[in-house]
Amino acid sequence: MSHGEVLNRPKPEGEPRLCPPGKAVEFQVNTEQRTVVVRFQGTVTAADIQHYAEKLRMHPAFDPEFSEIVNLTAVENLDLQADDFLQLADRVDPFLPRAKRAFVVRSLAQNHAARMHKILRVQTNIQIFSSLKDAERWVRETSD
Repeated sequence: MSHGEVLNRPKPEGEPRLCPPGKAVEFQVNTEQRTVVVRFQGTVTAADIQHYAEKLRMHPAFDPEFSEIVNLTAVENLDLQADDFLQLADRVDPFLPRAKRAFVVRSLAQNHAARMHKILRVQTNIQIFSSLKDAERWVRETSD
């Protein structure tokens, strides 16, 4: 069974938004495939990523051993500082080190951010792809 959440879907007047206007983080938890697929777009900050991680931890179907596909291809600006990368990798990341992680990128800045996360996490199960299909194929493969 699939469960998804859009973190900035339109809210009625007076209700707070989960993300500021113009930003979006969407994720889907698929218990049958044991995956989380997250799509970031627009300008992404450390706070956006932290908010996603908090919402994911609270999701009733989430398991930190699931694989994750992070789609960064719609991100226009990654507003992250060096300290942000350290905090995200050390304290915010909701996945266990053995979980498979696939980052899908289209720009050098996105690739750099994914490589920084790969370097800072003590795991070898992180790969970077330029195609969503390749990322999905890799995640479906059995671990070595």
